[in-house]
Amino acid sequence: MTTKVLVVDDSAAMRKLLAELINAAPDLEVVGAAPDAQTARELIKTLDPDVLTLDVQMPRMDGLAFLERLMRLRPTRVVMVSAFTEAGSETTLRALELGAIDFIGKPRADGPAALAEYGEELADKIRGAAAARLRRPVQAGPPPLPPPVAAGRSAASGTIICIGASTGGTEAIKDVLLGFPADCPPTLIVQHMPENFTASFAKRLDSLCPPHVIEAKGGERLEPGTVYLAPGHSHLLLRRQGAGFVTELSDAAPVNRHRPSVDVLFDAAAQLVGGKAIGVILTGMGRDGAQGLLRMRQAGARTFGQNEASCVVYGMPREAALVGAVEEVVPLDGMARRVLATAARAVA
Repeated sequence: MTTKVLVVDDSAAMRKLLAELINAAPDLEVVGAAPDAQTARELIKTLDPDVLTLDVQMPRMDGLAFLERLMRLRPTRVVMVSAFTEAGSETTLRALELGAIDFIGKPRADGPAALAEYGEELADKIRGAAAARLRRPVQAGPPPLPPPVAAGRSAASGTIICIGASTGGTEAIKDVLLGFPADCPPTLIVQHMPENFTASFAKRLDSLCPPHVIEAKGGERLEPGTVYLAPGHSHLLLRRQGAGFVTELSDAAPVNRHRPSVDVLFDAAAQLVGGKAIGVILTGMGRDGAQGLLRMRQAGARTFGQNEASCVVYGMPREAALVGAVEEVVPLDGMARRVLATAARAVA
């Protein structure tokens, strides 16, 4: 079955390039292109596309304003196309809060090979969006207060939490961390995301969630109350230092086509932390993290997978469950409480 795509971008050259890249995939078809929100609205009504690619910055009505109105009046699967800038990354994160499924940077003029690789990534993201579950967009306003949890014992237990996610993961990670207290166990996170976006993502999480959230630079000592997000350019691992652990970054080859890779983090936790680790795999397309989570479980770690009903894309958790890596399947709104309760019992 062919996925129908509508391209929305104010640049005629960009519309043409994106259409060529998308149409190169045998299962995707660009059924229309729009230079602005008003034209896009009319084309959505007549063409009924499965997926929209949407430019963040457009004339008259910008991408965010259009997305917010679209998701309220006619929920649609959207992949944002964003500039690789700090402002672009912050706007993109807001778009994901408003209901966009995924995002990709704008293509760069780095030669035919790079453009072909970009086309493959774009096609994958459109396929993922087409298969994704539409979720209710987040309304503007202050974030909810985290639920009361008894975290003092878990923070001191020596437990280390490792979380992996991909498509839909930015909001899922935020939901989990909103349920963590300020003294939560040290937590390491891999979210599939380009390097220009992870710093903004960490900053946004830090402003919303009780724990301190940073983009890992390598060499930080793991401390309770701190969350370490993998930068978009490197794998995130950990290594022993004295009686504790520190973060470590690696520019080794991508694993499962990803750097950072969830498998790399989970493998490091299995080898070094063993039964004192907790592994969590959240929404995402593909199978990155499945084998690593299995190795964590085999090493004695407790492991959790997000349930299908609360996933935007039930790919990574499903693959992990199929290989026997998931000890317990948990809905997203209960994940923080279950993980913290497990960490607390480690010293009970």
